Amino acid sequence: MKKILFLLLSFIFLLLVQEYEVLSSKIVVQLNVDGPIGPAIEDYVHQGIEQATSEKAELIILKLNTPGGLDKTMREIISDILASPIPVVTYVAPEGSRAASAGTYILYASHIAAMTSATNLGAATPISIGDLGFGESKEETSSEMQLQKKMMSDSVAYIRELAHLRGRNADWAEKAVREAASLSSGQALQLRVIDILAHDVPDLLKQINGKTVTLLNQPKVLNTQDVKVEVLEPNWRIRFLQVITDPNIAYILLIIGIWGIFFEFVNPGMVLPGVAGTIALLLGLYAFQLLPIHYTGLALTIMGLIFMASELLVPTHGVLSIGGVIAFFFGSILLLNVKGYSTPWGLIIGMSAGSLTFFIILLGFALKARKKKIVSGHEALLGSIAIVQNDFTNEGWVKVGGELWKARSSLPLKKGQLVEITHYKGLELTVKPLNKRGT
Repeated sequence: MKKILFLLLSFIFLLLVQEYEVLSSKIVVQLNVDGPIGPAIEDYVHQGIEQATSEKAELIILKLNTPGGLDKTMREIISDILASPIPVVTYVAPEGSRAASAGTYILYASHIAAMTSATNLGAATPISIGDLGFGESKEETSSEMQLQKKMMSDSVAYIRELAHLRGRNADWAEKAVREAASLSSGQALQLRVIDILAHDVPDLLKQINGKTVTLLNQPKVLNTQDVKVEVLEPNWRIRFLQVITDPNIAYILLIIGIWGIFFEFVNPGMVLPGVAGTIALLLGLYAFQLLPIHYTGLALTIMGLIFMASELLVPTHGVLSIGGVIAFFFGSILLLNVKGYSTPWGLIIGMSAGSLTFFIILLGFALKARKKKIVSGHEALLGSIAIVQNDFTNEGWVKVGGELWKARSSLPLKKGQLVEITHYKGLELTVKPLNKRGT
């Protein structure tokens, strides 16, 4: 009996020890950001911080490789980092990665900034989406310069404040904004732009163990010994958002949407082009709502497509088509011009040529359809052959395609005689014999 009781107590003790180890184990949440900083990345980082908070993680590692991105999105991510109850370590990795433009600001805002070898950061000069250089007037150039100056001053003040908050090199941060300066990882460590140079994540965790960071105005000592790294992958919604907020995909969705709706308009009843076009157009417009688009560019792009399509309804010997291509081309250029979020020239030229070709083909089908003989409706009756159903003079009945019609003739007709329909009015036909004998 004592032996059984001893075994039972031993089993309970082992269960309690195992449970304690599970509860006392520390985790580190790792977020992988690889690509432009956009709305999908903002959602991903926000959800990652929330999950790390709910799981009481010791640390969040933001593994970063980005060419830059949207200013608004970058500031939202930085706001999440500054308000995070969990320390955030931004780690530029793997080798060959960069934290350019918006990535530099995020690196400066993080509680700990780290990089691996053969990486770089910088080139944080703000880019105006309207700065395209298409022969502005002196007044417009002066206005653009003033706007650029304001953006520059705002960006410098912002990154310097982040540098002072984290005790990093504020002078070089200003240089990165004003002069688009860049640094390698080794230089960044020497100039106190970053805190750590680590080979990989385990090396990073080893180096930051015991370091003290300021978290919500309170000191916190990091304990990263024997922690479990939990990589948080983006969910389906974030992946979907990443796809449609790609400017190339959003641009193509917009054009396909207009194509589909117009094709349904000129061919009522096909349904599929209309449904697919509506879905594509709504997804494209939703994506553009999240992106910093130039609304003049969007208007020109849509008007260009409408002009090309109008050639089908109002033939102008190519005037509308040429004007539409010009409006579409320049609208596409103006639509987006943000680092990491601009539409490539090849796609713009390809879609301009594709749109024109699409509407030329539709115009060809429309002209070909006009030349075809009418086979339905009252117009199709003209020239058709009918069979007289009873002897009559002036008015009687004839059969056309299995249907009985009231008919009028200036000559007497006999039952079974073949006649030709020459005119119609309402539900009454005018006919004439095919020959003098009426046979």
